Order: sequence, then C-alpha cells, then structure tokens
Amino acid sequence: MNKPNATVPEPILQRLTQAIGASNINRIEQIQPLWGGYGQLFRAYVNNGPYSSVIVKYIRLPQPTAHPRGWNTPISHQRKLRSYQVEVNWYKNYANAHLQQALSPLPHCLHVEQYTDQTLLVLQDLHTIGFTQTSTTATPCIIRACLTWLGHFHAKYMSVEPTGLWPVGTYWHLDTRPDEYAALTDSPLKSAAHHIDLALKQCPFQTLVHGDAKLANFCFSKDNRAAAVDFQYIGQGCGMKDVIMLLSSVLNYQEPEAVINAYVEHYFTALTQGLIACHPNINPLDVQQAWQPLYCVAWADFQRFIKGWSVEHVKINTYTESLTALALHQLACTT
Repeated sequence: MNKPNATVPEPILQRLTQAIGASNINRIEQIQPLWGGYGQLFRAYVNNGPYSSVIVKYIRLPQPTAHPRGWNTPISHQRKLRSYQVEVNWYKNYANAHLQQALSPLPHCLHVEQYTDQTLLVLQDLHTIGFTQTSTTATPCIIRACLTWLGHFHAKYMSVEPTGLWPVGTYWHLDTRPDEYAALTDSPLKSAAHHIDLALKQCPFQTLVHGDAKLANFCFSKDNRAAAVDFQYIGQGCGMKDVIMLLSSVLNYQEPEAVINAYVEHYFTALTQGLIACHPNINPLDVQQAWQPLYCVAWADFQRFIKGWSVEHVKINTYTESLTALALHQLACTT
C-alpha cells in the first residue's frame, strides 16, 4: 500500500476513512495548497467504500505570517475565514439539493466536520462522474462550455436568497475590500465605486453568482461539458459578474470585439435555456435587457479591485480600461 502523504495529519485520515465508510485510504494525491497557507485540497483513493475516490478540503485556520502580494491583514484573514464557512454552508444546504446536474453539474457534499480551528469538507470527486479534465488553454470550445455552465447555474438560482452565503457574491466585492479601495489611485473610478456597486446590487433579477468563476475552477468532460468547483465566494448578484470573471481569466485581450461579444451572446443563450427549464414564468428577454447594459459595469467593478490590488496587473489593459470608461459614462448619464 502506498503511504498517504505525510503532510495530512493521521487523525484527519482516520476521521476521513470513518466518515465515508471505507476500510482504509489507499493513497492520497495533493491537488493544491489552499490560498494563503490555510490548508490543502487533496484527492483520496479509498478501499472498500461507496466511492473509489473523494475530494477533501482540509482547512486549518491559524493566521499566516505572509501573503504573496503583501495583503496579510486582519481584514483579509477574517474574509478568508468567512469564505470557508460560506463554502461549507453552500455544500451542506444548497449543493445536495441541486437537481439540475445535467445543466450545471457540481460536486455533492459527502461529509462535513468542523472544529474550532479545523474543517474537513469531503466532496464528490468529479472524476468519478466523467469530469476528468482541467484546462490551462482557453480554447473557444472551453470558454463556451464554462459560459454554458454559468448561464444554466444563474437560471437555476434566480431570485434565491443567499442564506448563510455572502449577501453580495464575488471575492472582490467593495464592502469586503477596504484595503484595496484605500490603495486605489484612479480618482474617477474611486469616486464612482459605490455607484457601480449599487448598480450591480440593485439591478433586477438577482441570482446566486459563483463568485470566482475563473478557468481554474472548472473541470471538463470528454464531450466538452463543464462542471464548477470552489464556492467560497458564492452569494447574491448580477450574472454579469461571473461572466466578466470567466472572460478575465481566458482572454488575451487581443481578440476582436466581435469574438468577445459572441461569447456574451452564447452566455445569454444558455441563460435562456436554463430559465425555460427552471423558471418558465420569467421572460429571458427581460433578464437580458436588464443585465446586458451591466456588462461594462461589472468590468468596472472588477477593475476597481484589480487597480487597488496590483496596479501592474495584466488585466489592466486597453480593453478593460475602455469598458470602465464606458461604465462611468453610462452611470453618469443615469444620475
């Protein structure tokens, strides 16, 4: 038998074995450490259990002493702590009741244990239901698969209250990022930040947004379907927030505008399909007319965070700056 990775404490492995009803763990494979040194994500291969493998998120909560970009503050620490509890609440109270697996697949929760400074979150391994691929290359097919998942997901959770989740979803939400807001030197954007936030929070047809819908948080099947993971920043919001986050992670910003616009249209096609399936009483055209003008506003909201967090970031470029300027003009015309 291969010895499990020694970085996972033996008591954790014992509790995991008991929790999933297996005789023993054959081996584990680390997927990645958690951001900021808060634990690790790993796959456990088990013997004589109901699952051949499971995904485990093992969270430890001492405050780290360093951060890769220097944002190690009490506010940052508390935001991370809350994000892990939000994810536990999502998996316990929402994911296992997620019946539209064919439209927007995601892992089910198999077991949760919480202690003062540790959390053990055991999830269905998407590999076991055919989502065996990840991608670092953003082909058009991959991008459309992610946008299809987002459209169906947003349709499924239209008007759902975010009980136990973030009142406003996304990891860059203004109220949770005072340090980055204070560091922002773009005066027009800084002055408009609260107006941008309100426009997104008060728009019609609020849904649940994934909150960190980057390419790295999707898995893919051989028939080019996508499934999402990592729900630490799920909460209420306008679906455009997830769309711009996905695009920010896959664009090289040299694409013709027509190509990007086609991606957005693909998203709205998927949203329409999802609404017809889940909420036939909602007119998809009404949702598109409410949300599409907020595409540039969602970019401006993200730009406010990025420019305060890392002013040299590649996501600050001609395309994102032009959309931010459009959003500021658009909002100025409505006040």
